[in-house]
Order: sequence, then structure tokens, then C-alpha cells
Amino acid sequence: MCRSIKPLFNFEPPVTDDEIHAASLQFVRKISGFTKPSQANEAAFAAAVAAIAAASQQLLATLETNAPTKDRAEEAAKARARAARRGTR
Repeated sequence: MCRSIKPLFNFEPPVTDDEIHAASLQFVRKISGFTKPSQANEAAFAAAVAAIAAASQQLLATLETNAPTKDRAEEAAKARARAARRGTR
């Protein structure tokens, strides 16, 4: 899957609507192959982003875990370390 789509579940502070929208937009971009849709496809593109965002919000609201919440700063540092390792190969 696309590296720019980040896990959104079980974080402190909780995920925001903007983060869900950004992940949904990246997903639609990935599967459609469009960075920016043409005018003819713009409505379908926007509808897909909205539908995926709504489904994602519903999913995140209903998931349960016993795991402790993850710290955003700590997870971001881990991601930067992974990216640095990929860049040095």
C-alpha cells in the first residue's frame, strides 16, 4: 500500500477529520491513478473520497483494542528512522 497512508487507529491524541480525509484522498489517488481528476471525473473522485472517509470514520469508531494508545511523536520518529534506513540502501 501507499507509504503516505498512515495507520490512524489507537493514537493519542485521537485522529482528526483532516487526517481521515487526507488518507482517503491518498487512497483514491492511488487506486484511480489520478493526482488531480479531470473536470469530467471530479464529482466521482470527490464522492469516492467522501465515501471512503465516512467508512474510515465508522471503522475507527467501532474498533476496540486492549493495547495501550500509541504516541504520535514516538511513531513519527520510528517512521523517520525506517525512511532513513530505506534511503541508505
